[in-house]
Amino acid sequence: MTSVFDLFKIGIGPSSSHTVGPMVAARRFREALPAGTRRITAELFGSLAWTGKGHASDRAIALGLMGARPETLEPDDVPGMVARLTIRKSIEVNGARIAFDPEADLIFDFDALMPLHSNAMRFRAYGEDGALIDEQIFYSVGGGFVVAEGEAREPEAVEVPHPFAKASELLSACARTGLSIAGLQMANECALRPADEVEARLDALLAAMFASIDRGLAQEGTLPGRLRVRRRAKAIRDQLEADRLANRRPPHEIMDWVSVFAMAVNEENAAGGRIVTAPTNGAAGIVPAVLRYVRDICPDTTHAQLRDFLLTAAAVGALIKRNASISGAEVGCQGEVGSAAAMAAAGLACVLGASPAQIENAAEIAMEHHLGMTCDPIGGLVQIPCIERNAFGANKAIAAASLAMRGDGVHLVSLDQVIETMRQTGADMQSKYKETSQGGLAVNVPEC
Repeated sequence: MTSVFDLFKIGIGPSSSHTVGPMVAARRFREALPAGTRRITAELFGSLAWTGKGHASDRAIALGLMGARPETLEPDDVPGMVARLTIRKSIEVNGARIAFDPEADLIFDFDALMPLHSNAMRFRAYGEDGALIDEQIFYSVGGGFVVAEGEAREPEAVEVPHPFAKASELLSACARTGLSIAGLQMANECALRPADEVEARLDALLAAMFASIDRGLAQEGTLPGRLRVRRRAKAIRDQLEADRLANRRPPHEIMDWVSVFAMAVNEENAAGGRIVTAPTNGAAGIVPAVLRYVRDICPDTTHAQLRDFLLTAAAVGALIKRNASISGAEVGCQGEVGSAAAMAAAGLACVLGASPAQIENAAEIAMEHHLGMTCDPIGGLVQIPCIERNAFGANKAIAAASLAMRGDGVHLVSLDQVIETMRQTGADMQSKYKETSQGGLAVNVPEC
């Protein structure tokens, strides 16, 4: 079973595949180091090599080898940690000093490709005499998930009361039990951990999402990286507030608010701030923006409904992750922004009182209209077109939920069919359009 906490994870930016995943992999390697290790090296392949600098993959691996965890690392502590490593050129593990010089021991291989996934890393440990004593290969498969070579990509199945692998099975389970999608997902979550723990962790996710919006709306200046992209969320928010005070309120004002909520999160992500992977960092602004729309603009929304939003979104995200992919390196941005929009559309429809069939329809509409979207970040940075793309994804999610609510849930194209179409489209897509910065906008817009 894919839990809500597999799809939504508190971490740091700018990329779940290229930052969070490498940090997790490096920490796992650190925790399994054999006795007698005197030196460590790390190699990045494929998409991790091509866009790793822009996504701070090198910094993430260094932090993971120092023992950092994405979910607890304070972004403000990072510069000091990196500076100490640069000076000492070693890490400490269980009291032993082990050589690791990021300049010499972290290698970007732009030519080789590993067989299982484009996002590949190889760690090596050397003993006293320089002999190789351990080697591990990891794949960052999207959403911060990491799989070691030879390890099953999906975790071992846990018996839950209402298993489902397809949207059709999810709808059948709802019809059979009388449960909503949120209720069914909650029952399954409670097979993994107590209900009060599930609720507490859902509340922590909600708090982190709203905090990332608030912080993003308050920040000014320029985002890290050679593009020198200016933060825009605060300026747009200030304009909207000024218009409100002057009673200049055009009908599309709500769309602007949704856009700025999403942009605030993704500017925080680009700056390496704390965000919630939802289901990836590159698409982290969509679900929080629609949640903020629900909380602040939709009338009479309760806190319990916000939890149900996340549970419903997770059920849809689990279907996409299981049957296609949420990784831009595998299927392009349709797997990131498209998945997030489908999840947000489902969550919003749930809060608005939709039936399970209407919720499935909302997710299908949102996913269908992201099919074929490439992942072509300029300079390998999660900034252009990623930040604005989240704004559009959030507004598309609201439009999809609204359209579905105007119908009765009966529609021609099923969510299962559109997920399979997304998988096939991603498989056919050339690699240069899948998070490598070798095609699309990444090569047609000069970095200046």
